Amino acid sequence: MDAFYASVEQRDDPQLRGKPVIVAWQAKRSVVCAASYEARAFGVHSAMPAVRAERLCPGAVFIPPDFTRYRAVSKSVREIFQRHTDLIEPLSLDEAYLDVTENKTGLPTATLVARKIREQIRQELNLTASAGAAPNKFLAKLASDWRKPDGLFVIQPDDVDGFLLPLPVGRLPGVGKVTGEKLENLGVKTVADLRKLEVPVLEQHFGRYGMRLHELARGIDENEVVPDRPTQSISVEDTFEQDVLLTETEPMIRRLTGKLWSASRKEPRLARTVVLKLKTSEFKLLTRSHTPVSAPSSCEELTDIALKLRERVELSPKQRYRLVGVGLSNFRDREDDAAQADLFQLQG
Repeated sequence: MDAFYASVEQRDDPQLRGKPVIVAWQAKRSVVCAASYEARAFGVHSAMPAVRAERLCPGAVFIPPDFTRYRAVSKSVREIFQRHTDLIEPLSLDEAYLDVTENKTGLPTATLVARKIREQIRQELNLTASAGAAPNKFLAKLASDWRKPDGLFVIQPDDVDGFLLPLPVGRLPGVGKVTGEKLENLGVKTVADLRKLEVPVLEQHFGRYGMRLHELARGIDENEVVPDRPTQSISVEDTFEQDVLLTETEPMIRRLTGKLWSASRKEPRLARTVVLKLKTSEFKLLTRSHTPVSAPSSCEELTDIALKLRERVELSPKQRYRLVGVGLSNFRDREDDAAQADLFQLQG
């Protein structure tokens, strides 16, 4: 979906159309959830501090996010997808992979399916979506960003090399600043440069990710579209209005674990690992985790673990923090968790 949250706001309030809209709480520590294309023209983008966005675009209209409404619209989009295929892998409220190798409407090509879906979204929801059609997920993701907003880009199997080889290597998934600098030191700036490096060289510098780089440079991605992928982790976090000491974080941790516990009750599986996340005033990120013998059985137990993880932070007592978060990961089926607990009891 194109600038999803901002587009929903502009659709529902005609006075916002054509104006730079920023979906964010207008507070000192808030970050941008979404920016309309009018706001993006000023350099505003998602995850940017709201105060910076306000400086870049002083005439912007700030709208606090309404995730209940966005989830409802996302559900309507998903219902349109389901007319065409059941193989849908959501990535977020506004993005998903669809496998349309075989589709319910009998359309002969992925291009026609994408065109039909975009047409239905426009007619029924008065919103625009961009689509990428390609032989695999990696290429489809690249294609979906190619003609935003309101675009469709198709990579035919015979056109993969022509599309891929000239691209800057930074367009590949997983190639961030650090990996990009390492590749540049090896003389790699484009995908064509990357393709010249042998697998042993890539593995020497990048470990297991070296093989993935080798495959991506050739347009290879064997990952399937997985509908209803099991939850890997859930987390909640908040940013303080003012930086605080570690000893002052308990009320926030208690509030966050309450929210996290409520969210975890909706999951069919149990999470074994509790994670505490902290960000210092200098933006350094710290995480501490603990995996008990059995999954936390109450909000109180979850809170107790999170607070004890705080004791494993060994920075100066005077260190201040701007953000705290609590998460759950390592999800297991309930039967497996019970068996694991029984095993520990027998060993004890």
